[in-house]
Amino acid sequence: MRCLRPQATCLCALVRPTAHGTQVLVLQHPQEQRQAKNSVALLRLSLAHCEVVVGERFAPPVLQALLQRPGRDTRLLYPDVPAARAPPAPGATAGVPLRLVVLDATWRKSLRMLLEHPALAALPRLSLDAPAPTRYRVIRAARRADQVSTLEATVQALAMLEGPSFDAAPLLDAFGRFVTDVAARQRPQASSGPA
Repeated sequence: MRCLRPQATCLCALVRPTAHGTQVLVLQHPQEQRQAKNSVALLRLSLAHCEVVVGERFAPPVLQALLQRPGRDTRLLYPDVPAARAPPAPGATAGVPLRLVVLDATWRKSLRMLLEHPALAALPRLSLDAPAPTRYRVIRAARRADQVSTLEATVQALAMLEGPSFDAAPLLDAFGRFVTDVAARQRPQASSGPA
């Protein structure tokens, strides 16, 4: 495969190609890119139509080019929050394929990205009403019960958008094995000598 990680943290055996029609664009904060427990690498390798762009601040023309694709309606996967209210949602255009934009950052940093980029804030939003319980908490702390990994949120959004034609199970199973592997590496090694 092509995860480009060291052998000890290689993801290639976990990758489960997952069929989907919605294009996914992940705007990844640079600090997330370096996290060994980041789920985006597995997501990118498993979804054929997934583009990851690393950055914190984007020039308006660059961001506009990333967000808009001819013949696609674009939605931002982000909840309606008091600090950045969602714009009124336009009606869905039947038969028009979608482009889903996902911010991969901590909640605080993702909100700052949203507030600093008017083009992002202006996108119609898709939010997860009741996210499924996360497996991620084993390796990464969250302040609220509804906070999930980028992979889990994206998979749930694709299931909402594509319905039964999207089979999330193989990718979520791979993510479960990823979490188990990371948790095992994080445990302190038992001492072999006397205490």
